[in-house]
Amino acid sequence: MPEEAAQQVRIDGQQLALLWQLAARARAAHSEAALGFTIVNETLSLVPYRQSAWWRGSAPGTVAAVSGLPQSDPNAPYVQWLNALCKALARGAPSAPADAAARVEGHVAPVLPARAQVRTFTAADLEADAPHVASDWSAWWPAHGAWLPLTDRAGHALGGVVFAREAAWSATDCALLTELGQVWAHAFEAFAPRASWLERARAVLRPGRQQRRVLIGLAVACVIPLRLTVLAPAEVTPKDPFVVRAPLDGVIDRLYVKPNQPVQRGTPLLGLDATALQSRYALARKDFDAEQEEFRQTAQLAVTDDRTRLDMAERKGKLDQSQVQLDYTAQQLARVKVNAERAGVAVFSDPNEWTGKAVAVGEKILLLADPARVELTAWLPVADNIDVKPGATLTLYPKSSPLSSYEARIDSIAYRAEPTPDGVLAYRVRASFVAADANAPLGAMGTARIRGPWVPAIYYVLRRPLTLARQWLGW
Repeated sequence: MPEEAAQQVRIDGQQLALLWQLAARARAAHSEAALGFTIVNETLSLVPYRQSAWWRGSAPGTVAAVSGLPQSDPNAPYVQWLNALCKALARGAPSAPADAAARVEGHVAPVLPARAQVRTFTAADLEADAPHVASDWSAWWPAHGAWLPLTDRAGHALGGVVFAREAAWSATDCALLTELGQVWAHAFEAFAPRASWLERARAVLRPGRQQRRVLIGLAVACVIPLRLTVLAPAEVTPKDPFVVRAPLDGVIDRLYVKPNQPVQRGTPLLGLDATALQSRYALARKDFDAEQEEFRQTAQLAVTDDRTRLDMAERKGKLDQSQVQLDYTAQQLARVKVNAERAGVAVFSDPNEWTGKAVAVGEKILLLADPARVELTAWLPVADNIDVKPGATLTLYPKSSPLSSYEARIDSIAYRAEPTPDGVLAYRVRASFVAADANAPLGAMGTARIRGPWVPAIYYVLRRPLTLARQWLGW
């Protein structure tokens, strides 16, 4: 700052009110462009000047706002001259003298930081550093200029604001602009782009004590033991259920029970269409009656005719054959109605899906399950397979009850993966609930957290990436 910086600075109430108003307008700006427009145009109400421009300091540096213009044209000659002027001022702008102190209304105020000090200059001050700028000064500007650099808290340049007028700059003008410069720098810093994670990492890992602390902390975190766990879809299934199968080939006529209906031993479950069997039974009955009558007549004739006695053996064989056919048809006809062989709950989906459906002998139709005897069946995806052994514990988190959980212990793990109903290749895991959680609802579905061995934290984090890398690179 020039020598008048040490002079007494007097600021009246109106100037303080304008200073407060301009500071509030700067903080309320909704964008960087709006803030620049406010700086170069509305500051005139506090400090008189003829020309003003805001120079954005980010590389390569451009004039972003000019007083009196809604938008600056970077190709305009005046804007290009201003750009060269601001670059020269940014390269060689000195800080204010250390002994510059201002008196405001008779009170001594401390000198503001050097980053917010105003530098006054004329064309003669630029002849050494920027002669081409000084030579064109008279064509664009009045005699006296002022340069206000803007910097953030870390001292990084944010740009600057340049002013020009005919009269020399007073100490009061410099003090007011210096105070506004701190407000503007704070406002521009809010619009500055945030540092990327890579830049922050570089700052943290810069050689020094902080770098050593971070590396030691990472090394300790890498060896912290963690329990290796995976998530798998699971369902509460019946344990040792009774499978009700089709007793013979036929078409299901009707189901006598509903899904999840409790049944007792001997309760009718389903019936097959008996129309074809009844016809076969009637035909077998007629064949048997006919063979029986022929055998009776042959037996009567055999009393007096020796040749007829020889046909009795053949008639007896045909009679026995028809008897067997009749008994077999009667047995099949008796099996068209299936009854429950033990008490339980009928487990199947929709009765309408089975009514009228053709089934083969031995085809599974429904289950009879005991609600008091359940187990947990989980599907461990091949991609998430870990070293899980029988006896390990897992926890079921049912979807229907988000606040409940059930503990179980693994009984067996399939050695071969098979497709799940969702088409995912997975290993079937069977587990028994512990005594306290043996009342898990039958059919409940959810997610099972399967616990594996203890591993270092670095292995827990890099297990999947290493697996993919090995598969892709063929290690």
